Amino acid sequence: MRIIITYLLTACSLLCGYYLTAQEDETLKVKIEQLEQKKQDVEQSEREALKNEVERINQQLNNEEISFEQAQTLKKGAAELRAKNIENKVAIIENQIALLKRNGNYNLNSETSSVELAIGGRDEEGNLLFGVQYNPGDQDKVVYDRRTYGDPVIAFGLNNAITEGQSIEDSPYKIGGSRFFEIGWAWRTRVFKNSNFLRLHYGASFQFNGLKPVDNQYFVLNDGSAALQEFDQKLSKSKFRMDNLVLPFHLEFGPSKLERTNEKMRYDIHNQFRFGIGGYAGVNLGTRQKLKYELDGEKVKDKIKRDYNTSNFVYGLSAYMGFDSILLYAKYDLNPIFKDAVNKQRNISVGLRLDLD
Repeated sequence: MRIIITYLLTACSLLCGYYLTAQEDETLKVKIEQLEQKKQDVEQSEREALKNEVERINQQLNNEEISFEQAQTLKKGAAELRAKNIENKVAIIENQIALLKRNGNYNLNSETSSVELAIGGRDEEGNLLFGVQYNPGDQDKVVYDRRTYGDPVIAFGLNNAITEGQSIEDSPYKIGGSRFFEIGWAWRTRVFKNSNFLRLHYGASFQFNGLKPVDNQYFVLNDGSAALQEFDQKLSKSKFRMDNLVLPFHLEFGPSKLERTNEKMRYDIHNQFRFGIGGYAGVNLGTRQKLKYELDGEKVKDKIKRDYNTSNFVYGLSAYMGFDSILLYAKYDLNPIFKDAVNKQRNISVGLRLDLD
């Protein structure tokens, strides 16, 4: 029996050794293929960068910023630089391939992501690998020209309503007590290839528009229409709030600083003046009212969530202007707050906007 067990263990060891060797050979083959592909990616990236530089030089020539002779000199220099970059980068990759073939492992910084599945194999550092390993690839790959950026946006300030046939001074809502808050995400895209003066600024935001009635009033529904009515107790707080999900869109204007290296080109708008004008459209997610008062010596808080016959579809105009990321902000709803009101009321907000780019 011991002889049989010995034979079985020997056979299993040989099979496992063969499996591990075959698996490592397959992994090595894949890594070499990735490096070969990386050589092609390097050449394509450098040629694309050269193409962008030549287009920029041609644009300067067309604008009569440089002479024809200067343009030719710049093109020749750019071509030589890119050719040298390709030569050096490809040489580095070929050295990595040589190390792989000679040693069987090498710590690669591959631009190609991969998923490795193994049981008892070895990773790139020679350690045993069980299960699944994900290689995210080269996290430092630089895009030469990024035209679109995304960043959070926050806005807050005073809120009120303009009633048809009345001035804002006659508003039934507290001027200082009614407020709004907005939070969202916005993308900024450069319109023109060789100029960043005009950008598209668009995204999605949640708007919270609050109104505080004056003279101890609150909202009630009369025959399906919302109207203000005096409360029968002394109110310590009366607040009406509309929550909206909107898609804002602005045309943004302003100067920027151009930063260019051999690897990337960036337009920087920090510490620069910017101005945006546009609008928004979206839906009303909900309407609620909060009342605070005392009844028989006890404090009462009522939170009422109802339709109040408010507009389901919201849309309006908005604009902002300022320096760097701190901006003055104003928005005005073109839709009425209440659909069937005799005198249409439209929401208006003024405050600060923070573009956290």
